[in-house]
Amino acid sequence: MKRLFFTLAMMLTLATSANAQKFALVDMEYILRHIPAYERAGEQLNQVSRKWQAEVDALQQEAQTMYKKYQSEAVFLSDEQKVKSEEAIIAKEKEASDLKKKYFGPEGELFKKRESLMAPIQDEIYNAIKDICELKGYSLILDRASDAGIIFASPKADISNDVLAKLGYN
Repeated sequence: MKRLFFTLAMMLTLATSANAQKFALVDMEYILRHIPAYERAGEQLNQVSRKWQAEVDALQQEAQTMYKKYQSEAVFLSDEQKVKSEEAIIAKEKEASDLKKKYFGPEGELFKKRESLMAPIQDEIYNAIKDICELKGYSLILDRASDAGIIFASPKADISNDVLAKLGYN
């Protein structure tokens, strides 16, 4: 509610202080849905993610199998063998955890892969929006897909199709 109020207050302030300024909206979700390279990049990310998840799952399954085997044989093992088996299980679980972090962590391989695939597409869109902004004299362009503060906007203010046209997509 505070965000909505703040957005409305900011828009009213801008509207009263910026009489000659022009505003426009884009819908990034709409734009991205109409770019085949973005769809291909998303599918490529999904494939890589599934492959890496299968590797992590295999290690976790291995650790679970080791644990079940340990439980069934624990009565027959000496204290030294028990400790050795427990350490092996813990090492396997740590290996699975480390691999998961390597692939899916905040700075993991999936993040880097997403950046390398998506950044060029996003840069191309940004440059097209910037060119349209300069060409048509817009002072501000908002993304209606990411801003919940926009209650209503005239379809005339949406330049998403102009951006797609500038990028060569219809």
